[in-house]
Amino acid sequence: MCSGRVDLLHLFRAFSKGADGVFLGACHLNECNYITHGNYHALTTVNLAKKLLERIGLNPERLRIEFMSGAEANIFVEGVNSFVKKVKELGPLGKGEGMDESALKFNFEAVTALIPYIKLVERERLRLPAMPEDEYRKFFLSEEWTRLFNETIAEKLAISQIMLLLQEKPLATAEMAKKLGLTPSEVSRHLSTSSRQGLVRYHTGQKRFALA
Repeated sequence: MCSGRVDLLHLFRAFSKGADGVFLGACHLNECNYITHGNYHALTTVNLAKKLLERIGLNPERLRIEFMSGAEANIFVEGVNSFVKKVKELGPLGKGEGMDESALKFNFEAVTALIPYIKLVERERLRLPAMPEDEYRKFFLSEEWTRLFNETIAEKLAISQIMLLLQEKPLATAEMAKKLGLTPSEVSRHLSTSSRQGLVRYHTGQKRFALA
């Protein structure tokens, strides 16, 4: 299967099912068998997923992509062995980061709900032209990449998490901030956006926010 067919949903489904790490093998960049540059798309998908993992408190090194040809079994074996060693060092998913199962489930639900939106944003604003691998990797380590991610995805993820919390019961801003590891001012900003979009409403008597 072409690596370009790997979807964010595939990656996060693997993690949500308990995988401690996910390894993706792809053709060398600029050597696409289908002339579709699917491996470039796979690289972008992996870097998006790494950012999302980091955002929800998981180590992004639990996900890795390696480029190789079908004749380079040695590279595949070395890559997998190195990755397995790294994942063992990180420990079980969530536990290695000090996160319990309920928090893991909550965060994966929030990310999964957002994936259709992320795929649209990736097509419109985050898809890059084909270029050398080192330039790609340099971009994904740049402040520009972080800025684009924060502008297009980070706020939507926080709102997705807030919506999940409010499905259970109305909450005050401070309560949501504590559960999400955000500051009250950050949560207030997200609630203001959600309120304008008609997603939440404020109960004056209870002094709590609830789903609209």
